[in-house]
Amino acid sequence: MAARPEVVVIGAGPAGLATLKALADHGIDAVCFDAGDRPGGLWVFGGPGSGAYRTLHLNTSRTRTEFADLPMPAGWPDYPSHDRILSYLTRYADEFGLRPAIRQRHVVTRVRRAPEGGWSVTAEGPDGEVSVRAGAVVVASGHNSVPRWPDPPPAGLTAPQLHSHDYRDPAQLAGRRVLVVGGGNSAMDIAADASQVADRTILSVRRGVWIVPKYLFGRPSDTLNGALAKRLPWRVRQVVSQTMLRLATGSPSRHGLPEPRHGFLQDHPTLSDVLLSRIGHGEIAVRGAVARVEGSVVEFADGTRDEVDLMVWCTGYRAELPFLDPPGRGDEVPLYRHVFHLDEPGLFFVGLMQSTGAALPIVEAQARLVAAYLAGAYALPAPAAQRSDRAARLRRAHQRWGERRPAMRIDFDAYLALAADELRAGRRRRSRGAGQAWTAVDA
Repeated sequence: MAARPEVVVIGAGPAGLATLKALADHGIDAVCFDAGDRPGGLWVFGGPGSGAYRTLHLNTSRTRTEFADLPMPAGWPDYPSHDRILSYLTRYADEFGLRPAIRQRHVVTRVRRAPEGGWSVTAEGPDGEVSVRAGAVVVASGHNSVPRWPDPPPAGLTAPQLHSHDYRDPAQLAGRRVLVVGGGNSAMDIAADASQVADRTILSVRRGVWIVPKYLFGRPSDTLNGALAKRLPWRVRQVVSQTMLRLATGSPSRHGLPEPRHGFLQDHPTLSDVLLSRIGHGEIAVRGAVARVEGSVVEFADGTRDEVDLMVWCTGYRAELPFLDPPGRGDEVPLYRHVFHLDEPGLFFVGLMQSTGAALPIVEAQARLVAAYLAGAYALPAPAAQRSDRAARLRRAHQRWGERRPAMRIDFDAYLALAADELRAGRRRRSRGAGQAWTAVDA
């Protein structure tokens, strides 16, 4: 490992791999610290921080998920399994020669400003503590590894509890009365798995969500929205999409689910081809919010009571950044274009977002911005312009997504277009000698 790499990348999942590739394209030396024993991040089944389970598949289609630099095999299914995705990421690392830069089984414990300039990064590895100094740090460690449990937890519950992060196999659900709490993709997958093997499956949904089938009109559903995105603003797409969904599946209340309070494209979509069918066959009972528990009996907001002997919390994750000095939360970091830290030059984030679509094309676009900036081919706007732009976009995000992590939310298609425009604009600024160019720190 070079004693003084130009850049330290944290994480070798999709975001870290895309960053390493983009940096290498510009000839920028980097070292990557990753907690796992192989590249792939959360797609490594059983790896550190991974919540992957045996039945996990993509919930965005292959052609809308693949990296532009390495398409997935055309013969693959529209929604590949988790092991296929891991093999794809492994191939990406090998195809572009990224492995030599990755230090596996190294957990980053601290990132701080070095007194002599640049950044000091400390990691705990198999042979003890390692510290390196670099001019820049790219945080590409994701935000789906620290489970968020209900706060406060239900008092008096005697039934075993499990967070979706620790779910691995339908065998964990077999022969049990399972209560799944949540309305996201993991909740729907686990409820569907439970309905095949459990004695009874109950799904508790506190608020309405839009259930999107993986296919509409014979095509992967996200490809239809992508086609609309090229021509229509999101408010118009919302109306068109909601109309298509109601024609295809009917109203959520028809299936016993609460009506969404927010319009389509104003929250992360929940994709499932199985859930509505299993509800319709009586294999999944739908309930509202959990009101109280007494031993193994759960009472819901409508007064319904059910006895359960396993409660699965699908309540998401906390976007924690414990290695920063001071520690931070992902939804509080002030970023321009969701990438460039407004207060800490030389600190960048790739993948710290929640997209309405796939993640891989987004992190690829973000990585290209970082690499172009560090290579001196791209200049940022003036700091005041960055702050003004971020404030305006945050206001619009509040209007669209409310208080549900507005600082991290992005519209997949709109952001890809924005990132491409930003790269072009930054190159023009650089060619004119305008804006804020990167000044390499003597690392």
